[in-house]
Amino acid sequence: MAGVDQSSPWWSAARYADRKPFLMARGAITSALRAWFDGQGFVEVETGILQVSPGNETHLHAPRTELADACGGRATRYLRTSPEFAAKKLLAAGEAKIFEFARVFRDREHGDLHLPEFTMLEWYRANAAYDAVMTDGVVVIAQAAQATGIGRFSFRGRNADPFAEPERLTVAAAFERFADIDLLATISGGEGDRAALAASARQCVRITDDDTWSDIFSKVLVEHVEPKLGQGRLTVLSEYPVPEAALSRAKPSDPRVAERFEIYACGVELANGFGELTDAAEQRRRFIIAMDEKELRYGERYPLDEDFLEAVAAMPPSSGVALGFDRLAMLASGAIRIDQVVWTPPSGKA
Repeated sequence: MAGVDQSSPWWSAARYADRKPFLMARGAITSALRAWFDGQGFVEVETGILQVSPGNETHLHAPRTELADACGGRATRYLRTSPEFAAKKLLAAGEAKIFEFARVFRDREHGDLHLPEFTMLEWYRANAAYDAVMTDGVVVIAQAAQATGIGRFSFRGRNADPFAEPERLTVAAAFERFADIDLLATISGGEGDRAALAASARQCVRITDDDTWSDIFSKVLVEHVEPKLGQGRLTVLSEYPVPEAALSRAKPSDPRVAERFEIYACGVELANGFGELTDAAEQRRRFIIAMDEKELRYGERYPLDEDFLEAVAAMPPSSGVALGFDRLAMLASGAIRIDQVVWTPPSGKA
């Protein structure tokens, strides 16, 4: 973008013309992925944006609004942070293979890799193993690269071949390799031992008195593990520790870890996938713990979506993936910032 006045609005002729090749690449990727999912027998769905609950994770924040009825009553609603709750209701209703290019919203996020409004590509397979959607994720990324004709992904001096056989690495192995930490030794009874992880991690990250086990885990992951992933080829990082399971089920052969994976390219997280939890009581327990922590840290909590929890109990064994489509378009088009691959970047400042 050398020579283009970056102080002019994005819709000025020069700036828009500079971004147009990236936007055309985005369109090619969208078409290619729709064709791939169609060929695999998926149904494209379109779920609602306004939700009773936007998601119940400690560090995710959603814009909120109010709906007024004809009698003047008002009800709080949230802009979703993911289509996951609605998609799982469709699985409970009988859909077997679904995908969505979903507009999602997150407060407190902006930068080269973050936007407050963005596109999440999510897909789900009923009665499919965790490994099946892991394979999907690798194929989808390669399909995007093929659609644009790019030979390698590049970002901040790092490169990755999207067509090469990916590196497969467990989270425990990554912590051992990059931070010399025996992560699984700090997990017992489904909980993280804060003191044990602090003792091991103090050598490589700054730890404060109010850091939880999850805080320390995240610091090590962000500072020492993620920058080393997706170098030369994709990395599939799997078997997240069970305290970080989110909406995934524990691995039957090792209850210390969950059926959760993420895919990285050039140090950039592209996809987050689960073998989905179908135990509604356990999901409720996790949500309450997360909302208690959110209230403690941020002074707010989101309600539970009771319809969703009923759907969790009714849905078949399933697996799913959430992929940051704008990030994928950025890497597959050769853009250097995420706002170069969205048609209308956010206006103004929050």
